[in-house]
Amino acid sequence: MLVVELNRANFEYDVNSIVRAFYPEEQVYVLTPECREEKRAQFGGSVRIRVGLREDGALLSIDGNDYLWEWRGDAPEDFGFSGSAYVCADVGTVPEEAGDVAEEPDSAVVRPEDMICAEEAAVHGKTIKETEEDEKEYKYGFKCFFYRTLCEETGKELPWGNLTGIRPTKIAYQLLEQGACEEDIIEHYMQRYYVSREKAELSVDIARRERELLSGLGSKGELPGEGSGYSIYIGIPFCPSTCLYCSFTSFPIAAYRKDVDRYIDCLIREMEHVAELYRDRRLDCVYIGGGTPTTLEAEQLERLLVRLKGLFDFSSVREFTVEAGRADSITEDKLRVLYRYGVDRISVNPQTMKQETLDVIGRKASVEQVEEAYALARRAGFDNINMDLILGLPGELEADVQRTIDRVVELAPDSLTVHSLAIKRASRLNRWIQENGMPVLHNTDETMGIAAKGAERLGLVPYYLYRQKNMSGNFENVGYAREGKFGLYNILIMEEKQTIVACGAGSISKRVYPDGLIKRSENVKDVSQYIERIGEMIERKRVLLED
Repeated sequence: MLVVELNRANFEYDVNSIVRAFYPEEQVYVLTPECREEKRAQFGGSVRIRVGLREDGALLSIDGNDYLWEWRGDAPEDFGFSGSAYVCADVGTVPEEAGDVAEEPDSAVVRPEDMICAEEAAVHGKTIKETEEDEKEYKYGFKCFFYRTLCEETGKELPWGNLTGIRPTKIAYQLLEQGACEEDIIEHYMQRYYVSREKAELSVDIARRERELLSGLGSKGELPGEGSGYSIYIGIPFCPSTCLYCSFTSFPIAAYRKDVDRYIDCLIREMEHVAELYRDRRLDCVYIGGGTPTTLEAEQLERLLVRLKGLFDFSSVREFTVEAGRADSITEDKLRVLYRYGVDRISVNPQTMKQETLDVIGRKASVEQVEEAYALARRAGFDNINMDLILGLPGELEADVQRTIDRVVELAPDSLTVHSLAIKRASRLNRWIQENGMPVLHNTDETMGIAAKGAERLGLVPYYLYRQKNMSGNFENVGYAREGKFGLYNILIMEEKQTIVACGAGSISKRVYPDGLIKRSENVKDVSQYIERIGEMIERKRVLLED
């Protein structure tokens, strides 16, 4: 366990993310001034890193080594920070007001761009920078200092540098739209954020491809808003069983079988209201996810798809995806239903082709079932099949990943999504690691390279990328696909360029306005609550979508 003491709010997200990336084998906890007494007692005596943020800079102590950063209020490029932290032997100790309070980092929903407000500063007896721009520059300068200090302490650098957000390609996307040349953007990533050239080039490559794909969506120059396109997500929150690593909204189908038809009834009610609210809008993509949509029986799938096709105009739909996912839920009858109603993209997700790992993570489908489900899908007529893999699973080494990639290459899917394992606090994997005394699992450059080379062998190119909190090894999730088989919905959800209307338990709708403003509406996660409160869910959606 690695405990960090931080004396100021609104920095814990960045501090936690960077520390976790440098120390992937550790469970990281950040102590902040807002913590409860029990957390203070639990973690207060185990602090290894102390961060004292001050008006004129910061004082950092790591395992007894002290580092000082002096901020002069200059532009970010001129903070007087030469590229590595420097030791100051007589800086003293962290001031008493730093506090010794603890809070688990996941409990605070803080984004990197969040700024401390004047009222909050007054409560803690602090002043704040004169302008919001000063505050942003201070945070940027601190992240540079913190990152370079940890580089010096650990002797390593991170592939994504000090970037902590989940959408690193947005930087390249925006700069390309402003007319910047690709080499300048790559230098921007490397100089400002310490990103490796490899990851900077990957970001630019993906952002360029995303722009090309989205440029063909709708009329030229079309902005989000009334009259423009939208996409719809339909959530089926049931699974054959819950995998060890999963923290998504999912419920074991065996325990909820009696509720499925009522759930579909409510889902159809919600879809009916969306169809009415957006009757004059163009529908671009439809994505049925979960959970595992193919846990529904063939007759239930058909009932849902018949109503879906009857409610919405599919003449403009560019992509219709069903995330079949678990091979132990895929049957020939279900595949026939999906194909009959125009589904043109599906997923068959092995996660790994090592049977021992599948057994450990509770994924009941065998390797042989995965291969058979894939063959069934091909025979049913599907010519756009995605496969998901997870790198960094318990006990998996480079040789295991290579064997998985070799078997996937033999199957030859049309797209491949490679995930770096993200250990969510709510997942059973997190508890399993602690109970079994295992170090936190992490990914490697080698395994990422094996996956990338496998995609290249298949003739696939990267087309979307995102990162997650608590992701092993400071790596990323990358989607690869053949030309003409790119997952358009995946790009839309990542780049937030279009309104996504989401139906079903645990789903989140996002309305994108012409000026870039995004508003959200969440449905309750619990299936029983969703059924009981469907009227409230519909009303939430009406408030979000109506002008």
